[in-house]
Amino acid sequence: MIQLQQRISAFNRLGDFLRNINSENPDYKLLFETVSRAKDNNGWFSKENVLQALNAWGNLLNKKDLIQWTKDYVFENEELKIVGLVLAGNIPLVGFHDVLSVLISGNKALVKCSSSDPMLIAFLVQKLQEIEPGFKDLVEFTKERFTHFDAVIATGSNNAARYFEYYFSKVPNLIRANRNGVAVLDGNETKEQLEALAQDVVRFFGLGCRSTSKVFVPIGYDLNLIFGALYPFDSLMDSAKYANNYDYNKAVYLMSQFDLLDNGFFMLKEDESYTSPVACLHYEYYSDYKNLEEKLKLDQDLIQCITSNQKGKSHFEFGKAQQPNLWDYADGKNTLHFLNILT
Repeated sequence: MIQLQQRISAFNRLGDFLRNINSENPDYKLLFETVSRAKDNNGWFSKENVLQALNAWGNLLNKKDLIQWTKDYVFENEELKIVGLVLAGNIPLVGFHDVLSVLISGNKALVKCSSSDPMLIAFLVQKLQEIEPGFKDLVEFTKERFTHFDAVIATGSNNAARYFEYYFSKVPNLIRANRNGVAVLDGNETKEQLEALAQDVVRFFGLGCRSTSKVFVPIGYDLNLIFGALYPFDSLMDSAKYANNYDYNKAVYLMSQFDLLDNGFFMLKEDESYTSPVACLHYEYYSDYKNLEEKLKLDQDLIQCITSNQKGKSHFEFGKAQQPNLWDYADGKNTLHFLNILT
């Protein structure tokens, strides 16, 4: 069995590989071929977005953070567990954290990739196995229903999550459903902070569960400040899928006679819902910050992360919504703890 320090070392070396991506280096030929195939398979996976995701993982997979992440756990598996992983595919490599968690805990991953992202995780696993051959028998990919497994980690829509909870009820399971990113503005944000907020809104076309899909603003707030921060991203319309979604959603809103703010490629809509469609950001006014905090607390099961300029709060800085640490768990469910108690 590969010892924890060996596992950490292997993932650190994988991080080194991702931190030094260079299209001129022949060692990265297969990576760029995989990036191209991923884009052909899924129009949302632009080259820029995929490379951004790979770079983010390069930054995360460093020895210091891997040690910090695992230091409170003792993985002494007398017999490794087979953990079934049903992965999401809304943004590139969104399911890789689950694969990493299972392998770093010394268990075996039985992986069912989303049809939206079947290539990128397989590529990283292959590279990891080249770095540390001891991982070769610890990852199995399947397109079929799981038949041999000891536990399950599954991510999907709210409807899929209910199915997962029923179907996997007889084994230890960790199930995640839909959540959204939220931002809270107080009117004192700098130009740079608003530009960072815009990144949280449009990165990965706004499809991530951590993407900011709704913003709370004080009564009287000038919404043009948000539009101003979004203007540099008009190149989003170069994506046919984004442009089609913008046109469709705008048409639906106009036919329904909803009030909209529109800048030609993005819309702002006053709406209580935390979930907004592509090319649209929901906003809601608030008059009392303490009341808003109470609302967010009550709605915490609908929220993946909150960004704001409130220091000392359990909020992310603007621009950091899509840059979680290894220990910033999706849905607030501690994956390593779940895996640790399996042993």
